[in-house]
Amino acid sequence: MTSHATALHDTHAHDHEHHDSGASTQLGFWLYLMTDCILFASAFAAYAVLFGNVNGGVAGKEIFELKYVLVETFALLFSSITYGFAMISGHKGSKAGLLGWLAVTFLFGAVFIGMELHEFGTLIAEGHGPDKSAFLSGFFALVGMHGLHVTAGLIWMAVMMLEVIKTGLTGRAMTRLNCLSMFWHFLDIVWICVFTVVYLKGAI
Repeated sequence: MTSHATALHDTHAHDHEHHDSGASTQLGFWLYLMTDCILFASAFAAYAVLFGNVNGGVAGKEIFELKYVLVETFALLFSSITYGFAMISGHKGSKAGLLGWLAVTFLFGAVFIGMELHEFGTLIAEGHGPDKSAFLSGFFALVGMHGLHVTAGLIWMAVMMLEVIKTGLTGRAMTRLNCLSMFWHFLDIVWICVFTVVYLKGAI
């Protein structure tokens, strides 16, 4: 009876310790996101200063294709929705559901990155690279920085899928997936700002 009580106490202590560790991890990740906010705010400020300096070259309204970028935007927004479904499945204990929705999320994210790379490649091929004007330097820096973050998120997502396949829906895996969820939704919010400030404003 005593050993059973001790085992229950140890299990409860372990669960409590893991909960505290998970909460600390997510708090730490919130702090990281705050520093990322400062980074993106600086990039937006730089772009705002450089926006009108086209050096006799093209302006945004001459090179931006809003319909194309709108497809990109919907791909990223849908990926945020499917990630939400993945987390719902995870909290319900459905490993297959979580992995399936993560795969869909990864696909949407990959579409977004593929379209962005195509846009960059097309602009450079047409002679509108980041070295042509201050405006284009600011554009490539801001949009490219967001793209690098999305790429990092996709790599993180692939690693988490492998971890879940290997170890299952452990507490540690769910904590990491929660952090990735915050990161992914944060990138969605940043992209809405990019779409509004860079593309919509630039197309006017």
